Amino acid sequence: MKTPVPDYLNHVLSQCNLNDSGALADYIPELANADPNKLALALSTVDGTVYTTGDDDVEFTIQSMSKPFAYALAIQHLGLEKVLQKVGVEPSGEAFNQISLDAKTKLPKNPMINSGAITTHSLIPHDDQISRAEHLRRFLSELAGRELSFDEQVYASELKTAFRNLSIGYMLRTVGVLDEDPVDVVNGYIRQCAIKVTVKDLANITSVLANGGIQAKTGKQLLDRGIVRQVLSVMMTCGMYDAAGDWLSTVGIPAKSGVAGGIIGVLPGQVGIAVFSPKLDEHGNSARGIQIFERLSNDMGLHLMEGTPSAQTIVQRRYSPQQDDSIVIYELVGALQFAEAEMLLRIVQEEPNGNNTIIFDLNNLSLMNDVGRRMLIEGIDRLIEDGHEVVVVDPDYLIEQELTDRGQVMTIYRHLDDFLSKLSGLTKSE
Repeated sequence: MKTPVPDYLNHVLSQCNLNDSGALADYIPELANADPNKLALALSTVDGTVYTTGDDDVEFTIQSMSKPFAYALAIQHLGLEKVLQKVGVEPSGEAFNQISLDAKTKLPKNPMINSGAITTHSLIPHDDQISRAEHLRRFLSELAGRELSFDEQVYASELKTAFRNLSIGYMLRTVGVLDEDPVDVVNGYIRQCAIKVTVKDLANITSVLANGGIQAKTGKQLLDRGIVRQVLSVMMTCGMYDAAGDWLSTVGIPAKSGVAGGIIGVLPGQVGIAVFSPKLDEHGNSARGIQIFERLSNDMGLHLMEGTPSAQTIVQRRYSPQQDDSIVIYELVGALQFAEAEMLLRIVQEEPNGNNTIIFDLNNLSLMNDVGRRMLIEGIDRLIEDGHEVVVVDPDYLIEQELTDRGQVMTIYRHLDDFLSKLSGLTKSE
């Protein structure tokens, strides 16, 4: 069988492709020339598996999606306490490019708006050989698993219209938040935003955040867990600017957008998500990207406030009883939510076509949410279509009917011994 995850992502993209709302970021000349019809979606798991669909090889500039990672680098370099002395963590409720500071502290309110991001950029380590933007490019390349580069045309285009960011930089220098020439810092910040990525790159990057700072493919700890927690917390409350409250209530995933049309989202211990569609809504967030995230959150039960502890492994063991290779039992354990169901289906898709009996033993499942149930039943449908008989051992009535969504029959037993006893009886009579 083939895992249904790619088919589902294709379906979501085809549905959201009908949305023609929004407009290109025309205040940056190079972004105003972008193809408004480009659309891509990528999803990564904590073990580093990446699913993509749409224009997944198209490169675009990371823009403000660089802000969480610049923040992470600053904390990694200076420590959280020193960073908090320069930039706060409170939601601003203002547009991303608002020229303002916190009324009491005289600091930028958070690192996700431009005043905070310019400040954060000034805190990235650098020397005569490696600029701050280059340092961040190298770090993002390591997270992405490939060498990233700068878009020199977008960088030059943004420099020509950087008056507002320069105003913010001079304001920060006036109040003592910046200790050096604001023009140099702002130019570096604009170059930081011009790093080129694809949704595949962003999926690999967000996979590291979803996995607590560990790059699954290499096992390397690229970010301390405490830094990941701090970054995701600020993304949750501030990442979508003056739409952050609406985002929290409807999508419920720590996220960050960029004016080139990208949005990244991370559900800790579950998934990383990246979308790309250049037309923006009134808040500066990708219009189709917002719709895609809403669909994924609702369909897959990803809202953070619905979350329950997630097991990293769903299959406790795979075995055949009584040395009978025609019967394969998958003994499941823990919670069956999206991440676990995706892992299960990816394992089961290795079963060859044939007429074997596949048994899913749910005896040790502590929880099965709606998306986990739907994905399991979809997998059962596909196994039956491949020629297998499917049996479900379900002592807790987690699956309510013996018919799949396609009207196919799966046999349900309350106890595994009941099936094995029946099987033994049939064998003896034969």
